[in-house]
Amino acid sequence: MNIAAHMLRAGRAYPERAAIATGARVLFRYGELAERVGKLAHALRRQFNLVPGDHVGLALSNCPEYVEILYACWHAGLVAVPVNAKLHANEFAFILKDSEARLCFAADELSSIVGDAVQTTIDVNGNDYAQMLGTEPLPLSAVNPEDPAWLFYTSGTTGQPKGAVLSHRNLLAMAWCYFSDVDQQSPWLSILHAAPMSHGSGLYAIAHVMQASCHVIPESRGFDAAEIYELIEAWPALVFFAAPTMVKRLLDHASDTDTVNLKTIIYGGGPMYVEDSLAGLERFGPKLAQLYGQGESPMTITALNSRIHGKSDHPRWHERLASVGIPQSAVEVRIANKDDEPLASGEIGEILVRGETVMSGYWCRPAASAETLRNGWLHTGDFGCLDEEGFLTLKGRTKDLIISGGTNIYPREIEEILLKHPDVAEVSVIGRTDREWGEVVVAYVVPQSAEQTDSDVLDRFCIDNIARFKRPRHYRFVDALPKNNYGKVLKTELRLTEQRYRQ
Repeated sequence: MNIAAHMLRAGRAYPERAAIATGARVLFRYGELAERVGKLAHALRRQFNLVPGDHVGLALSNCPEYVEILYACWHAGLVAVPVNAKLHANEFAFILKDSEARLCFAADELSSIVGDAVQTTIDVNGNDYAQMLGTEPLPLSAVNPEDPAWLFYTSGTTGQPKGAVLSHRNLLAMAWCYFSDVDQQSPWLSILHAAPMSHGSGLYAIAHVMQASCHVIPESRGFDAAEIYELIEAWPALVFFAAPTMVKRLLDHASDTDTVNLKTIIYGGGPMYVEDSLAGLERFGPKLAQLYGQGESPMTITALNSRIHGKSDHPRWHERLASVGIPQSAVEVRIANKDDEPLASGEIGEILVRGETVMSGYWCRPAASAETLRNGWLHTGDFGCLDEEGFLTLKGRTKDLIISGGTNIYPREIEEILLKHPDVAEVSVIGRTDREWGEVVVAYVVPQSAEQTDSDVLDRFCIDNIARFKRPRHYRFVDALPKNNYGKVLKTELRLTEQRYRQ
């Protein structure tokens, strides 16, 4: 089915329900929103002569128009290509050209950045966009379940980004997993889009259109801790997706705001350390849920729902909080060795996934698609292990594995230990080439205060808590860790920095 059918259903069944809001102000209700979607779809097909299967770029920061543009693309049988608004102009150009987008929606300074990368650019704040809404609604386009709906470009921290081709079937299965595995308890009344709608937050718009939830866009168009607390007070049963760094910023913000309206904070996209999870549970109550996914299987590999987060009387509670949960219901997950042979519980290997949410391949990348999807399984490039209860614990990216003296060392294990020390605010662990050992462990540490933490103190702390061979041989104290636009630490940059230490 065409996932845009959910917008039509919401418009007919709940025409007066709030659909789009900026801050605390409702802009459109579902009857209006569904009609706007149909009109935009009509203009895309008739005015701009796009045909089903054509690609449409979205070079937009979070804005009220985002949801209606996504659904207009699908309504017209087109493929949406959302692009992170924080990317460099060169990255915009690459993605729009690589995806062969025929048209791009943009706003503000991004309109000029898009430039010559596409044939046509439409400024959502301009007359062209307003004129598109002066047409009649287009009937819903028929699609096959395997037809592409979203071209999801990977973050490209190593090499050029690749476009994961996600079908209507993939996105529908992802939405069902949201209800069955991630955020199970009703009612679903409002979703706050503080994280980029080009990625996780926009993907979860699909599940919330199915429930006719109100999509709330912060007036800042992004993440501001004080504003988030205000919006929690303003909207009932509020859900939002956040990177772990956002959750930590909420916890660090001095606020006594009542969070009774908060339904769920769903976090993912990077490691949430146990100490931060415990602090979040203390501040918000059992309202945290975690997901582990990739653009190649969006938001849908494993989940650690709020009930598991809150079950503090379980004998393995802390171990479970250190995991990323159990496989979501649309996928199978296994741990395999380098020959793709399955490993037993507790053994560490690469995480493989197959199921209804896994992409069909990368856009125009047949070799990369065949390598990533070999033997019928998505090869995630992540290391992990499954326990006997089926909980998956991440050990890091395969490229981040440190081999010292012939022994595998997993950076996350060391990071978890160091974050328990009160003097450590953030940490990232990498390997450094060493003539004697092959590699040695190096920890980049952001101290809690301006006063530098003593490396001898941290070394003693590691010796007291983990095997001696795993402890860092070098500590680098920095003001901040380098991160990409999604809040992920760029270990590639740390490795380059480490090379300069050796020169």
